[in-house]
Amino acid sequence: MVKTLERALAEVASLPEAAQEQIGRDLLAYLAKFRSLRQTIDDSIARGGSYTDDDVEASVAARLDAWERKRG
Repeated sequence: MVKTLERALAEVASLPEAAQEQIGRDLLAYLAKFRSLRQTIDDSIARGGSYTDDDVEASVAARLDAWERKRG
């Protein structure tokens, strides 16, 4: 584990249990979003083609919107 993450986890450990739980939930949600976006990027690369910055921005925005709606 990198030192930055170790330091962050050490700080979280000093917080009340409820705060630790919330931070844990938030981190897991962030990681799920990150994995989803990474998969979108990997799929796009695998499909090939030429995409403009606007195309990529629109695709990412749509994916984030869908993810937020699903998360509810």
